[in-house]
Amino acid sequence: MASSSRIAVRELPLFPLPDVVLFPSRPLPLHIFEFRYRIMMNTILESDRRFGVLMVDPVKGTIANVGCCAEIIHYQRLPDDRMKMLTLGQQRFRVLEYIREKPYRVGLVEWIEDQPPTKDLRPLASEVEQLLRDVVRLSAKLTEQNIELPEDVPDLPTELSYWVASNLYGVAAEQQSLLEMRDTAARLERESEILTSTRNHLAARTVLKDTFNQKL
Repeated sequence: MASSSRIAVRELPLFPLPDVVLFPSRPLPLHIFEFRYRIMMNTILESDRRFGVLMVDPVKGTIANVGCCAEIIHYQRLPDDRMKMLTLGQQRFRVLEYIREKPYRVGLVEWIEDQPPTKDLRPLASEVEQLLRDVVRLSAKLTEQNIELPEDVPDLPTELSYWVASNLYGVAAEQQSLLEMRDTAARLERESEILTSTRNHLAARTVLKDTFNQKL
């Protein structure tokens, strides 16, 4: 008997992007200008408006095997056939095999989801959210700017874990690792480690800045 994950298999046009990791429910604006991807998007717009985003490691030149499906929410055609579009992350997937490579990649993919939690994740989610608020507060103090968390930060643990992961900057490999995790608790725990390290670093810089200002 086939497993449920094997049943949920489909062909999906694939869009590899350097250092870009898309997460479920997170927006991704795109500027489509390459000819092959203009062909791809025009084809997608005539079907279900969905395609897969895969992270490319620009140093190694490798394409990740796990990505996130994107749905075109809004698009604008420019005079020279380029396109601006807003997409939204949907389900995660794993590439089983490439069906074709030209004019653009199409893969046979299976959808993947987090395993059901074995414990209440709300305390861990609350801890991550508090660390997030600490980082924002310290960043605002250090840069002397008015920085606030947006109002749309999710409450549910899984959605929060995706939100935090998508807002990590300059660490695409770490984001890819978080995307591939199928344990919400493990993802939140890793994000707690990252945010704790960031908070401690910012706190130390803030103390140095305050000390320096007092001596002036």
